[in-house]
Amino acid sequence: MLTIERQELILSLLKEQEVVKVKDICELTQASESTIRRDLTELERKQYIKRVHGGASLIKKKREEPTFLEKQTKNYEEKQAIAKKAASFIETGDSIYLDAGSSSLAMIPFLQDKSVVVVTNGIPHVQLLIEQGIDTYVIAGKAKQGTAALTGTKAVESVREYRFDKCFLGMNGIHLEQGLTTPDPEEASVKRAAIDQSLAAYVLADSSKFGEISFANVGDLSEVSIVTTNHISEEQQDALRKYTSLEVVSL
Repeated sequence: MLTIERQELILSLLKEQEVVKVKDICELTQASESTIRRDLTELERKQYIKRVHGGASLIKKKREEPTFLEKQTKNYEEKQAIAKKAASFIETGDSIYLDAGSSSLAMIPFLQDKSVVVVTNGIPHVQLLIEQGIDTYVIAGKAKQGTAALTGTKAVESVREYRFDKCFLGMNGIHLEQGLTTPDPEEASVKRAAIDQSLAAYVLADSSKFGEISFANVGDLSEVSIVTTNHISEEQQDALRKYTSLEVVSL
């Protein structure tokens, strides 16, 4: 099978299923593992795919954004572990910002005994924070359908009224060259403001976010610490550590 035929087959497989394993491609094409890995490297260079542990997945469209419910149910085990680890960096009495993401929502049960003050733009976060007895401030802004986030100019202005010890953000794309990205420029501006107003910024990211590039830039990797799991490869971890502080949870 010619190189172009193998690569077209790989892309065709990925359109049918979210992730394809290297060993499955080898069996289907009767090619060696080293040959398939070269194919994947070439397709990744052309930004058709991204490498994941043991295989590959398609790169999402830059404006594509899952709903809050889709985010909440995807990679649940990873997100719970990431949330618990992220909460361990919070000290008693901290003032923190929680982004409108599913991973930051998962942090809330771990905050109960920390006497924190929370500012958030996440509509689903508010009720859970109140139930946990946590002092909560909600920023102004336009409620966005799908992600249930408060965004827009008012949201940015509102965030800039506060100073945070730490902020905890979700991110759609984490890329070595393109940095931190998200599909919506208005949400990107709110995330950017939170980073600017914080002494320390953390991005909570399951393995699906690495190698992705979304439409709107938020910032550079060097501006944040990333909390993730060992579902990303050691090769990826080593590459990221050249740009940012990386906290890896073992699952």
